[in-house]
Amino acid sequence: MASPRKRGTAVAASIALVVVGVAFFVPLAWIVLASVDPAATVAIGIPGSLTLDNFTTVLTPDLTFVPLWNSLVVSGGTAIITVLIATLAAYPLSRYQMRWNKSFLYTVLFASCLPITAVMVPVYALFVALGLLDSLPGTVMFLAATSLPMAIWMMKNFIDSVPVSLEEAAWVDGASAMQALARVVVPLMRPGLSVVFIFVFTQAWGNFFVPFVLLLDPDKQPAAVSIYNFFGVNGAVAYGQLAAFSVLYTLPVLFLYLLVQRLSGGFALAGGVKG
Repeated sequence: MASPRKRGTAVAASIALVVVGVAFFVPLAWIVLASVDPAATVAIGIPGSLTLDNFTTVLTPDLTFVPLWNSLVVSGGTAIITVLIATLAAYPLSRYQMRWNKSFLYTVLFASCLPITAVMVPVYALFVALGLLDSLPGTVMFLAATSLPMAIWMMKNFIDSVPVSLEEAAWVDGASAMQALARVVVPLMRPGLSVVFIFVFTQAWGNFFVPFVLLLDPDKQPAAVSIYNFFGVNGAVAYGQLAAFSVLYTLPVLFLYLLVQRLSGGFALAGGVKG
């Protein structure tokens, strides 16, 4: 039988979990209920009647389709570039013992802790000087650069989990280091690639500050910025349309999670090395 101290700890842990669960559930419940409420307000409540008018209103090219497409281009491009460069950067850090490995990793760690707001003023001036202001490719490259430090750290840990002996077998068969990376290491760390891809994608998907500063044309702004369209003057907010847009805004990320989970599978290392 559990002691009173252990029961008290279990009760406290359960209460904490309930509080955290409610804190996450209430905003989600408001979004779902307000999206089908014809008279939605900031307060959460059961709608008196249900309607799809909020979704009909926001399902237009200017309000939803173009911003979501821009978000997919920015987030997808950022994630692909980051995963590719992080893999190439993390591989030598994992496999080769060089004098500057630790210093480089600490520099990367420092860069991952640097607040992005601290560098936006010089970055804005640099974009103006290079003519990259209001450029989707320029914004993608900057977001990829800011995502690289953490991605390199994560990717190095995943590459460390792949036994070197598998690469040595490929080298014996005549494969180069890059061929071993592409044909042995990368296929075995697909779940790790998926984790980094989703991490970078979701960060770029929800990033408001960088696109808001670097993209001036409304036709190029992602959904995280265009959400301002639902905030009117004098504090007026179209709550029902805002909630409907929020539901549509979350669907691509949810679909990505499900797709990547299905495609990545598990680590294919079981039985790969025999003692």
